[in-house]
Order: sequence, then C-alpha cells, then structure tokens
Amino acid sequence: MTQERWDAVDTYADGALLEADPVLDAALARAAAAGLPAQEVAPNQGKLLHLLARMSGARRILELGTLAGYSTIWLARALPPGGRLVTLEAEPDYAEVARANLVAAGVAEHVDVRVGDALQTLAALVAEGAGPFDLVFLDADKQRNADYLDSALRLTRPGSVIVADNVVRGGAVADPDSDDPRVEGVRRFFARLGGAPELTATAVQTVGRKGWDGFALALVEEPGAPPG
Repeated sequence: MTQERWDAVDTYADGALLEADPVLDAALARAAAAGLPAQEVAPNQGKLLHLLARMSGARRILELGTLAGYSTIWLARALPPGGRLVTLEAEPDYAEVARANLVAAGVAEHVDVRVGDALQTLAALVAEGAGPFDLVFLDADKQRNADYLDSALRLTRPGSVIVADNVVRGGAVADPDSDDPRVEGVRRFFARLGGAPELTATAVQTVGRKGWDGFALALVEEPGAPPG
C-alpha cells in the first residue's frame, strides 16, 4: 500500500459520505494564509469526532489543541442547544485564527477559547469546577499526554469519552529504538491508559491523508465496574 492509494480511498469515501463544506474549506484556507502548520485532523476524522460527540450525547466538550479551530468546528456542530465547548491553545496567534474561524462558522457563542499552557489551564478548570465534560479530545503536544489524561480524569464522569489523536506516530510507538520525545510521551500515555482502573480503552490504527497514525479511545467507568 502507498500514500497515493491511501489518499485515493480517503477521496472516494469523502466524496460518498461527506457533503461539500465551504465553511470548513475557508477555515483551512484562513489557517494556511496565516502560516499555521497543516496539522488539523482530516475531514473524515473530523466527521468521526462529530459522530462520537453526537453518539455519546455530549453537552460539554473539552478539546486540547485548538490550532485553527477545524476540529473545534466539527465538535461544536455536534452540540445540542445549550451545549458548551472549551478548547485550549498554547499559541495566541493560533487562537486568533481559530476565533475568526469559529465566528465564520457560526459557532463562536458556544465555544470558549482559552490561551496558555494547557496544564495550567486545566488546573484552572478544575479549580473553577468546570466539569464534568462528556467528551474530551486530546490533540496537543504528545510529550505531556499522560499528564493531560490525569487532568482530564478530574474533569470527567463515568460515561465520559476520551479520544486521543496521533498515538501511532507512523508505527514508531512500537519501535523500541525510537527516542523521539513525542513517541515516549505516547508510550507513557498508553501505560497510564492501560493502568487506570477507571478506564476501558482501545487504540485503532489509521491510514489516509494524514499518513499512518491512529486514535486511542477510552470510556470512563463507574468505580468497581468489571474490566471491559
């Protein structure tokens, strides 16, 4: 299999299952014009997040890693009336692009964009009693994913869903010779995920426009629930 074939399959599936979306296209164009890195989820992955939010009945969503707000728009569109999304971004310039995209998408009134170090912002959310969130999407720096998971568990409830992106790293997560800090961060995340009695989790590899990577998905369980 080649990247060309993966791209072709994504193009085919998107053409069959996703409608044209000028708002999302404009969000990507605005991000490119501002010089932001092209690290957003692919359209089919954005739709997956949207569906997960709807399937779980999420009314409150927490996202780590706003970038230009592309995945934020997908998630915000899944919110029911009165729903709320809090998204965390470390880079002020990125946050400004995201805010413009959220306004253009008509979802800004439902989204709180918070700028600063994610661990500090998460601690502030805990102090505010901001939870519980029904769905958490982790898509920030991978080096601290295990720390983000610990914070997320303080902001969720039994039944909450946690999704983490970029956990395969082109297969490097299984390469014992890799000393990439991002890979090491993902490994710590997997260790924490697998060792948490309050979580039932799995990971799924993906191929497509974003190359070879994958998601981890976890469900927060009731205390004392049998293993999933």
